[in-house]
Amino acid sequence: MKIAVLGAGAWGTALALSASRHASGQAHHVSLWARDPAQAEAMARQRVNNRYLPGHPFPPSLAVPLTVQGDSALRTFAEAHDLLILATPVAGLRHMLHTLHGTRAPIAWLCKGFESPVTSPFGLLPHEVHAEVTASTLSTNSTGVAECAVLNGPSFAAEVANGQPTALVAASHSPQLRQLLVNAFHSPALRVYASDDVVGVEVGGAVKNVLAIATGLCDGLQLGLNARAALITRGLAEMTRLGLAMGAKAETFMGLSGLGDLVLTATGDLSRNRKVGLLLASGKTLTEAVTSLGHVAEGVYCARTVVQRARLLGVEMPIAESVVSLLGGECSVQEALGLLMGRGAKAEV
Repeated sequence: MKIAVLGAGAWGTALALSASRHASGQAHHVSLWARDPAQAEAMARQRVNNRYLPGHPFPPSLAVPLTVQGDSALRTFAEAHDLLILATPVAGLRHMLHTLHGTRAPIAWLCKGFESPVTSPFGLLPHEVHAEVTASTLSTNSTGVAECAVLNGPSFAAEVANGQPTALVAASHSPQLRQLLVNAFHSPALRVYASDDVVGVEVGGAVKNVLAIATGLCDGLQLGLNARAALITRGLAEMTRLGLAMGAKAETFMGLSGLGDLVLTATGDLSRNRKVGLLLASGKTLTEAVTSLGHVAEGVYCARTVVQRARLLGVEMPIAESVVSLLGGECSVQEALGLLMGRGAKAEV
């Protein structure tokens, strides 16, 4: 199988490394493409992604194309592959889908979040962005189902690159594409489960980043383990309410892309979104916190769109609302805490 990973950030690089190591037994050919020519040249020469994932050398089976620059060249390059993995942030997904529109290879994306409003009054999940871009001319398989998918789950790039045990979820309405993703990435170190709940997997991936900021804030203020457990549990309830309102399955939120990803991102020291909360609790401004990361923290950029979608659907998300108020400068750290703890008593639902 010929696999192209389009986007050479930490997560795209880690997944390309994992597939490349798995390639010897499966006859895969894996390419890692970077939009920045200087980054591509450095990776090809040094055989490592020192910008985003240092310390993880590329195996010989991982190719880094140097001549694929510009939308036309990228579209031609993509046509020569059996599977395209889009490793761009949510903000870059729409442009990438426009560039690849009309290519025959099935597409799966790794990004987590809601896009900022572009063509509608509210932000869209990645599969909704794909539906808009492809509109009435979707590339389909033999059953007439759009060839698109999301690959998500509790996963830090560094651990995947290290070959440490990890489990992901490949979600698509296409059984053939789900199986293709399993064939591409399932290995002794990376277990891939299949799901048909695209909405649920995407909502979990988006909302957990916002909740991780809140949990980082909680830990940074040294509120204790009781408070952290309560915050994660109630956060899961918020995530589930939004997902159900959007048509997801309840059981998805008790799985890898729901509870699993939430626990990892809210408690793991490698979590960028948790780190934002910790830095805000220490007195850093939002700009200082984000700048110090050197990577994208998707929760910062999609918090407002998560809450906006929830409001339109009549879904209560008090934790996410507090995060939005804090990030927007509408309240202080202590005031955000007060918004949460000051809520009236009610039944647990």
